[in-house]
Amino acid sequence: MLRLVALCAALAFALPAAAQSRSDAEAWRAAEQMAASIAPPRIPARTFAPRARPDGRSDTRPAIQAAIAAASRAGGGRVVLGPGVWFSKGPIRLASRIELHLQKGATLLFSPDPADYLPPVKTRWEGTEVFTYSPLVYAAGVEDVAITGEGVIDGNAKSGFHLWAKLAEPDFQRLRRMGFEGAPVERRIFGQGTHLRPPLVQVFGGKRVRLEGFTAKNSPFWVNHLVYVDEAVVRAIRVESHFPNNDGVDVESSTRVLVEKSHFRTGDDSVVIKSGRDLDGRRIGRPSAWVLVRDNDMGGEDGIALGSEMSGGIHDVFFTDNVLRKGVSAIRFKANLDRGGTVERVRVRRMTIEAFDTLFWFQLNYPGELGGNFPSTYRDIVFEDFRVERVGTFFDAHAPANAPLKDVTLRNIRVGEAKTPLVLENVEELRLENVVLGAQRMDGFVKSQAVGARP
Repeated sequence: MLRLVALCAALAFALPAAAQSRSDAEAWRAAEQMAASIAPPRIPARTFAPRARPDGRSDTRPAIQAAIAAASRAGGGRVVLGPGVWFSKGPIRLASRIELHLQKGATLLFSPDPADYLPPVKTRWEGTEVFTYSPLVYAAGVEDVAITGEGVIDGNAKSGFHLWAKLAEPDFQRLRRMGFEGAPVERRIFGQGTHLRPPLVQVFGGKRVRLEGFTAKNSPFWVNHLVYVDEAVVRAIRVESHFPNNDGVDVESSTRVLVEKSHFRTGDDSVVIKSGRDLDGRRIGRPSAWVLVRDNDMGGEDGIALGSEMSGGIHDVFFTDNVLRKGVSAIRFKANLDRGGTVERVRVRRMTIEAFDTLFWFQLNYPGELGGNFPSTYRDIVFEDFRVERVGTFFDAHAPANAPLKDVTLRNIRVGEAKTPLVLENVEELRLENVVLGAQRMDGFVKSQAVGARP
């Protein structure tokens, strides 16, 4: 492993900046055009109100589901939850051409008993398909679906699911083994007596999806999970959820997605891009592609992340004009030797960052838990125009020797304070252009760096 305090002047050379900038400019234009072309959900302008009293005690789920069913029979419409606490003894299941609208002052509060979220439904749990506890708000195989309004979706701070973080390992290890070995999905049933926590909101297969305006809190697991979705907008939501694994938004095996103008205070990553785990992810083979994440305020343990479930591939992903507050790693890219998959054409720019232990963290060589030898490939990644207050380590990268991290550019990045500049293990074609750490400017090119000693 090489720890570099400064790049040797002999490594520096003039880069073809104009050509590189022109190519990146074209990529950003394509991303903006993609976002502008995302079609909104096509939902009729009809309103349906559940016939229930939102007193926080009475089970309003039957009334909410009846309103959704009535709207669906009519060809679609908006189901409106007015002010009050709408207690739901079990999951809310959405249908095509339905908008669930939570007015200001409305709280959709879910019951704390995990048994209320059975029977099992088909979902994806940390990248492996499975039949298990239902997401609290669940939409499967839908078109034209929205969740909107200024109200609150509350997974319940007293939920029994919150105790399962320490109980789940035997179950998720068994599920991972089943996915790795290709067991039929119909045999992967994890119901009563198992401990896989569900997400708060999940769309599992969808087209034209919108999540906008609401606040999400007390999620059992991932907070907003888009799986197999094409054309989705997540806009102006607030996530205030600090239980284990509370990622703000997980975009998994989804395409043409915009996440913007949202506020994240989470127990894990703010926004994550994924595409399935191990053989199961490679078998399904659906990448996440053409995702734009912009103008968000991120305060998670990690800011933005790719992986580690990325076996289906990730490409053409863009992050711009986000504020990252404090945490462990601002930008974290992950994989292990069971994964496989390729991540490429990632662009990150105009980021304002306060204080993190690590600014850029590539951990691509985690040992395979199941004995696989499928190294992942990360390449063609550009970070530019960053303003950072302070970090412990500036750039920390570890990759397998037979699949090095390739073609990474750091351009126009200014850090007020960094204790450790570079930690490199199996990195090729690392470019630094106008990188300033404190009073030290770093410009140069690392053609190839395997495991080495401190210079």
